[in-house]
Amino acid sequence: MNVAVLGTGGTGRDIAVRCAQAGHAVSLQADDATEAMDRVDDIEGLLINAAESGRMTDGEKDEALSQLQATTNLSGATGGAEIVFDTAISEPDALQERFAEIESAVERETLIVTTQPPVSVTAAAAGLRHPDRAIGMHFVDAPDATVVELIVPDGTDEEAVERAESFIEELGATPVRVRDTPGLASTRTRLAIEVEAMRVVEGDVAGVDGVDTVLEEGYDYPEGPLVRADRVGLDTRLETLTALADALGPRFQPPAVLERLVEEGKTGASVGEGFYHWERNEPVEPAVETERLPTDQPSDPTTR
Repeated sequence: MNVAVLGTGGTGRDIAVRCAQAGHAVSLQADDATEAMDRVDDIEGLLINAAESGRMTDGEKDEALSQLQATTNLSGATGGAEIVFDTAISEPDALQERFAEIESAVERETLIVTTQPPVSVTAAAAGLRHPDRAIGMHFVDAPDATVVELIVPDGTDEEAVERAESFIEELGATPVRVRDTPGLASTRTRLAIEVEAMRVVEGDVAGVDGVDTVLEEGYDYPEGPLVRADRVGLDTRLETLTALADALGPRFQPPAVLERLVEEGKTGASVGEGFYHWERNEPVEPAVETERLPTDQPSDPTTR
C-alpha cells in the first residue's frame, strides 16, 4: 500500500517507521527540505536497528528503505497514496483546510486521516466533498503502540472504517473504534487515574511513591500514574485537563497540587522536578511531601 505521512515530528516519524516495517511504500512530506531529509535519516537508522534486533530481516529492511522517500511537495507526497496521514496540524480551521487540500490531490477512495486527538475529525471533514472517507487514528503509547483508537465521525462510511481497521492490523496493532469526542477513551481513562492519584497525595491519604507502588506492584502497571505524569510533563497534563474540564465537566478539574507545581515551574522529568526529583531521566525520590501518616502508639502500662 502507498502511504503518505505529512509532518516530520515524532508522530510522523513513528507512523512512517511502522508503515515501512509492515512493507508499505512511504512518502514523507515536510515544508523544509533539510528537515525532511534529516527525518528520513532517522527512519533509516530505526529500520537498521529493527533488522539488527531481529524485528525484521535484512531483506525487509532493504525493501523498506527502497520505498521510503521524502518531499516538500504535498501533491507529490499524496499522489497515488491509498491513505494519507496528517500528523502536524492541531488547529481545527487549519486542519479543515488541510483535509480539503489533500482531497484535491488524491483519488476518491483514499482515506484521509488525522492523528491529532484533540481535534474533532467531524469538524475537519466538514470542508470535504466526500467526508465519508475522513477518520482519526490515535496510536496509544507510540512508537510501539499495540492499540490504535479509530476515531469514527458520524459521516464516515463503514467500508472506510473497515479498510482502516485492516490497515491497523497490518501494522501489528489492534484497532478500537471510539466516538469523535473530547479526550477519546485512552486519554480520559488514563487521566482519570492520574487525577485521582494527585488528589490522594493532595489529601495526605498516601505519599507519592506509595500511590505509584500500589498501581505498579498491586495492579501490574508498567509505571505509576505520577511517574507517568512527570514524564509527559505536568504543564501538558494541566493544559489537557483544563480543556477536558471545559468540555466534560468538573470531574477533570485540575487538582490544586498540579496547578501549584506548574506555577512553580516544576513540570516534571524534563526540568528535573515534579512529583519526583529526577536524575538521568529516572525518578529518584518524591519531591512532594505529605503529612506523616498516623501510627499506633504503644499503650502506657501505668494507665491500665
